Amino acid sequence: MEKHVVVIYPHPDDESFGAAGTMTKYRKEGVPVTYLCGTLGEMGRNMGSPTFANRETLPEIRKEELIQACNILDVDLQLLGYRDKTIEYEDRGEVAAHLKGILEEIKPSLVITHYPEHAVHPDHNALGAAAIEAVRLMDAEDRPVVWAQAITNNYHEILGEPDVTNDISEYFETKMEAIMSHASQASGILGQFKKDDDDINELAKKRFTTEQFYIWQFND
Repeated sequence: MEKHVVVIYPHPDDESFGAAGTMTKYRKEGVPVTYLCGTLGEMGRNMGSPTFANRETLPEIRKEELIQACNILDVDLQLLGYRDKTIEYEDRGEVAAHLKGILEEIKPSLVITHYPEHAVHPDHNALGAAAIEAVRLMDAEDRPVVWAQAITNNYHEILGEPDVTNDISEYFETKMEAIMSHASQASGILGQFKKDDDDINELAKKRFTTEQFYIWQFND
């Protein structure tokens, strides 16, 4: 049984689309889960459908949506305070040191983050790399296991089959509730999968009932 799980992603809604089922599973088992969210997603292009946000109001709206999602998932939330779409320009060593300090305080047994260079968005790749570097910098005996999540279209071909596949069908409704709490973003993102009269919920069931991860290997 895990001691404490820490999830590190850069944006509000990454936790819900990426690992909400896995997070819910651990919470049902009584395992503490903490989400370290890198930014407020203030540069996001979606403003709700119909539109209800603008560039000035979006950061606070997304923060409130994130708090709601974390309440649904019953996880602790820490905001890291970086700016959306700029993490790739931050000094990776400084970000890693920041994360290392938090991890050494929480002492998780498992860290979930994005797989660098296989996570589509520059913020995903950059924060995933910094999170893995943070764990690498820890004393070997204190390091948590790292599960890295790849989301590119061809990651299976390049990386092979994931080491961990979690069937989260049991927690699908909770995952969808968390996703939909990100009201400014959810309809736009889910709408990318929709064609004609397709039912969003049925499409989501096809895409979001498993969550897959690679176990990161530290070779030092």
